[in-house]
Amino acid sequence: MWHATVLTLFPEMFPGPLGISLAGRALASGLWGLDARDIRTAATDRHRSVDDTPAGGGPGMVLRADVLAAAIDAADISPDRPKLLMSPRGRPLTQSRVGELAAGPGPLIVCGRFEGIDQRVIDARELEEVSIGDYVLSGGEIAAMALIDACVRLLPGVMGKLASGTDESFSNGLLEYPQYTRPQVFEGRTVPDVLVSGDHAKIDVWRQNEAEALTRARRPDLWAAYQNRIDLARSRKSTTKG
Repeated sequence: MWHATVLTLFPEMFPGPLGISLAGRALASGLWGLDARDIRTAATDRHRSVDDTPAGGGPGMVLRADVLAAAIDAADISPDRPKLLMSPRGRPLTQSRVGELAAGPGPLIVCGRFEGIDQRVIDARELEEVSIGDYVLSGGEIAAMALIDACVRLLPGVMGKLASGTDESFSNGLLEYPQYTRPQVFEGRTVPDVLVSGDHAKIDVWRQNEAEALTRARRPDLWAAYQNRIDLARSRKSTTKG
């Protein structure tokens, strides 16, 4: 079973939104597991101190290496489970990486607070730093929830018949095409004729064109990567024929 172990100063924040809707039903039915552990239980002084002032001076506080390392060790996870640190300086989380994490046994996720955590524990425990965007949150808990939710929905049996996930944004390198439903006319705006034509070949072409147009306009970085993959595939096909 896929299992997420979260190290946090606020375990009461979990499962939070992960306890409702698809993820919540899957959690209740045992399709995945969640263990939120309090970092403070690894503190050794009577005040349960977990942080200290930054070496070299500066504002804020930093999570201590010894306390956090003890919390990680106490989780006693198997070596094949990824150890992640939610951090704005980490590598951006992508759908591809989500797929890899969902296909594994489930990660241990460290949620930082304050000014961050001591670099030595990142190095010593080989934590993979992961970012969900170019902005700063008060702590890693919300970012951890986003990562877990992205993984859980890919687990077998979670989405059921609702969707396969194959046509969603990023699944094929493009943003998802626009979606429509009833009513046929809304405030003078109609559902595109092609979508009610019954011609599935034309619908597929329309959706592909719309996905490409949206990606090109809104995410030139994704569009460039998509074009590169297309060019590479064509080059390989041409070489094979030659």
